[in-house]
Amino acid sequence: MGTFDNISPLDYRYGSERLSKYLSEEARIKYQARVEAALATALAKQGVCDRKIAEEIAKASEKVTAAEVYAEEKITRHDVRALVNTIREKVSDEAKPFVHFGATSYDIVDTSNALRYKEACEKLVVPSLVKLEKTLITLAMREKSTLQIGRTHGQHAEPVTFGFVIAGYVNRLGNRIRAVNNSKEGLEGKFSGAVGAFNGSSLFLKDPEAFEKSIMQQLGLKQCMHSTQIVAPESLLDLLNALVGAFNVLANFADDMRNLQRSEIAEVGEAFGTKQVGSSTMPHKRNPINFENVKSMWKAFMPRVVTFNLDTISEHQRDLTNSASQRFVPELLAALVSSADRLNRVCEKMVVDKKNMQKNFDKSRQGIIAEPLYLLLAAKGHPNAHEYVREKTLEAEKTGKTVMELVQADSDLKKFFEKIRPQQLAILNDPEKYTGVAEKRTVSVCSYWKSEFKL
Repeated sequence: MGTFDNISPLDYRYGSERLSKYLSEEARIKYQARVEAALATALAKQGVCDRKIAEEIAKASEKVTAAEVYAEEKITRHDVRALVNTIREKVSDEAKPFVHFGATSYDIVDTSNALRYKEACEKLVVPSLVKLEKTLITLAMREKSTLQIGRTHGQHAEPVTFGFVIAGYVNRLGNRIRAVNNSKEGLEGKFSGAVGAFNGSSLFLKDPEAFEKSIMQQLGLKQCMHSTQIVAPESLLDLLNALVGAFNVLANFADDMRNLQRSEIAEVGEAFGTKQVGSSTMPHKRNPINFENVKSMWKAFMPRVVTFNLDTISEHQRDLTNSASQRFVPELLAALVSSADRLNRVCEKMVVDKKNMQKNFDKSRQGIIAEPLYLLLAAKGHPNAHEYVREKTLEAEKTGKTVMELVQADSDLKKFFEKIRPQQLAILNDPEKYTGVAEKRTVSVCSYWKSEFKL
């Protein structure tokens, strides 16, 4: 079929050759064939077959295509046997007996999936996330001193800097990249046969567990300490949870930036092409389409954690209830990479409107001093500082006077103000200075993750 005959948007809208190399159906067949080749090599090392036979099987495995396997599956009605038959057709009669020798289907399927997802993370997922991390670090450092009003519950809170806000996502994403790196190294493979007890391989090998280990070492995978017909599912689940966790961070970031782009706030904006259209009917619109796309993709794929967990249940030594559902796992990786790449492109050109940030800050200038005022009064011995300041903020709203005007007119407070240091009083008169260690924390967070990923 042509591109536009495909069903999934990941194919006709978000896919690429870069993703297909690891996540397509062609890739699935190629990785399974690699495991078959590794099996033949291990058999030769054990003296079960000749080295030339193993080399013949390995070369044949490299030539297998998904189209051939699917054509064969129409006959066999079994996908792995179709792969085996396709390889067998490409080798001599002497080599045929040793294709898939001693293996059960899921020795190949689970092991190849672990290998494929590990390499997809190494070549696709982690590089895309690290590239975004680098862009966010650059943005955070650029805006480390840019004043912004903080927001909790959608309401103005205390001052921060925009760089500090971005540094929060630098830290969260950095931790999720680390989790992906750790979990991909934990992926396990197996060659333990139909029920995991090495029944078949023990017929011709003195140490079938060492044989399994040799195959995993060839492929760069961990060996299962225990398996049934399938690999224990938790190692894959750990990776999938780490990937969804990274997607959560991307979606949260995208949602925050989308809200900051609202007309009433207008503190950031996506760069807009000269001929880009925001609406089919409203020519003036500049919609936050990329941030919205990332959140939308996350909504489609985050709920799959339920399926991932359901797939850990397999009756006794094996059932087929995870066979179809696990075929959709590559879509999570593809969607995450697509979203990370999209955010990276947007953030590289993000427009920060410092004037609007200052304008929004000024709306709450008087309210901002409530917290430092109450804390300073309490520290100097005021018995009910919080309630006192709360009442003054309400009075300020009614009278139009500032909180400081009302407080300074209160002779009862003179004894407390005399104890407050000049630099502390300066914050009450200049709330822009009330940003704590936002700038310092921004620098330290960015420096840490920059060093961690050698950026």
